[in-house]
Amino acid sequence: MRKAKPKKRIILPDPKYNDVVVTKFVNNIMLKGKKSTAFEIFYEAIDIIAEKTNENGIEVWKQALANVTPSLEVKSRRIGGATFQIPTELRPERKQSVGMKNLILFARKRHEKTMAMKLASEIMQAYKEEGAAFKRKEDIHRMAEANKAFSHFRF
Repeated sequence: MRKAKPKKRIILPDPKYNDVVVTKFVNNIMLKGKKSTAFEIFYEAIDIIAEKTNENGIEVWKQALANVTPSLEVKSRRIGGATFQIPTELRPERKQSVGMKNLILFARKRHEKTMAMKLASEIMQAYKEEGAAFKRKEDIHRMAEANKAFSHFRF
């Protein structure tokens, strides 16, 4: 590498739950720099979850995030004119960010009134190991399993 590695940015924990992972999740929800709006959406979603499930909302969210976090993915690699889908293991930071992004992406696609309601529904579905975000994780794992024969091409 020519340049030095960039310094890791320190992410401060959120004010309500004092958790760095919550802040990372809110940063992914955020659009156009509106962080306070993103925090409102997240906290409202957690309240909706706590109300509907009669459990600790933050614990439900953490379990849902763990359920939609993939451990493998496939990467395209050209070898001798042919393109192979090579299964690779994910770094812990990437695992977490892929899981968060899938959860938020599929929450945005839901048909409900507010973003908080959409997010709460998607989190509850992921908690029960169903829903679109969980299905995406299963699809990623299935692709990796199907292409296991090409794992010797790993670089």
